[in-house]
Amino acid sequence: MSGQELPSGASVVIVGAGVTGLSTAWWLARSGVSVVVLDKGVIGMEASGRNGGGCSHYQSPLFAEEQRLWPMMDELLGYPTEHQSGKIIFGITEQQVDYYKYIAKCIRAHGARVDDLNGDDIRRLVPLAGDNALAGFRAYTGGQANPQRTVQAYAWALRDHGGQVFQHTPAIGFERAADGKVLSVITPRGTIGCDHVLLASGPNLPQLAALLDIDVPAAPARAEMIVTEPCPLMDLRGVDGNGLYGRQTARGNLAYGGGPHEWMPDLEPDGPKARPTTPLVRNLAARVAGLFPKAAHLRVIRSWAGVVETTPDGRPILDRLEHPGNVTIATMSGVGFGLSPASGHALRDLIVDGACSFTDISKLRLSRFEGLDPDWRRQKGWIHAVAQEFTGQAALAS
Repeated sequence: MSGQELPSGASVVIVGAGVTGLSTAWWLARSGVSVVVLDKGVIGMEASGRNGGGCSHYQSPLFAEEQRLWPMMDELLGYPTEHQSGKIIFGITEQQVDYYKYIAKCIRAHGARVDDLNGDDIRRLVPLAGDNALAGFRAYTGGQANPQRTVQAYAWALRDHGGQVFQHTPAIGFERAADGKVLSVITPRGTIGCDHVLLASGPNLPQLAALLDIDVPAAPARAEMIVTEPCPLMDLRGVDGNGLYGRQTARGNLAYGGGPHEWMPDLEPDGPKARPTTPLVRNLAARVAGLFPKAAHLRVIRSWAGVVETTPDGRPILDRLEHPGNVTIATMSGVGFGLSPASGHALRDLIVDGACSFTDISKLRLSRFEGLDPDWRRQKGWIHAVAQEFTGQAALAS
C-alpha cells in the first residue's frame, strides 16, 4: 500500500488511516468518489487496531446506525471482522452494579433487548466469573469485533473499490487558495491536489488543523491494554465489568483496558511515543483477575500503550467546516472503533452531500466550543504529569 507512486490528485484526500479515515474512504470509494488516504505510519497501528473492540455506544447519535451496520460488515466489506453480537456487563461492587443498571436503562431506551442478570446467571453465562459477581445485564445489541482484522478489512475493501492508501506518508502542509480553500496536501513524497480534505489524524489532529488556522480542542492521553495467555473460549466473548472494557479473542486470550489514562503533553509532529508502564499494567491485571477469578492464574503475555485524543466534553467532533469550505474534521474522542461503520457513513454524507442522511449530528459540530477558555486543559486538570502508581479505585468505564 506504500510502494505505488503518489497520484497528482484525488477528489478527496484523507489524512489518517485509522478506522475513521479508512471507513470514510471506503464509503466514499463505494460511492464512486476517487479517494486517497495518507498516514504517517502504518494503518491501524495506533488505537484503531489495538483496543477493546467494543461495538456499542448507546450515548451517541450514531448508535442506531452503528447497530444496524455491524452485523452486515463482513458481507459489505468482503473480509472478516470477527464481529460477535451481544455483551454482558456485570459488577463486583454495589457501586458498579448501580452504574451498570443505569447503562442497561439507557440501552433499553433505544428499544434494544436487555436482560437483567443475578450472580447465578452471570456465573452460568460467564464461566470465568467467580462468587464476587453480584449483578449485571446481557445486551443483545452491540458486541465486539477484532480491531486489527477490521482495520485490514476496511483497507482491503477500499482497495477493491479503487481507493489508495499511502503509509509512511505524513501530511506536512497545505497549499491554499486566496479564499482559504485547500488546493493540495503536501507530503515528503510530493504534493497531491484535492477537491476536499478530511482531517482524521487522531491525536495529531490539533497540530495539523492549526496549519489551516483551525482550533480543535483535544487533549492527548495514553491508554493501555493487556493481553493474557489463552484460556477456554466462552460462548459469549464480550464481557465488561470492574471498570474494564475488552473481550476474549477468538484464540482465547483476554484483551482488556479501562484506564486510568495518563494525560500527555502536546505530541511531536511525527506522532506519539507511548509505551506501557509497569504500575498501570499491574493495575489492569489485578482488575482483570477481580472480574474473572477463575482466570487469575493466567499470565499477561503482552501489553500495549497508545494515544487517544479527548475533547473537552468527551464527545466526537464530526463537522464539515464553513471556512474553509472544503475541509471536514473528525475526532472520535476515544470511541472511534465501534462507531466506525456509522461515522464513516456520516462523514461520507458530509463530504458528498453536505449533511448526514440518517441522523442529526449537529451537536457534534466544532462550533460548540466557541468561546472556550484557552486554558481549558488546566482548568479540567487534563495536564501532563509524571506517571505515578495508581492505587485508588478506577473510574467506572462503560
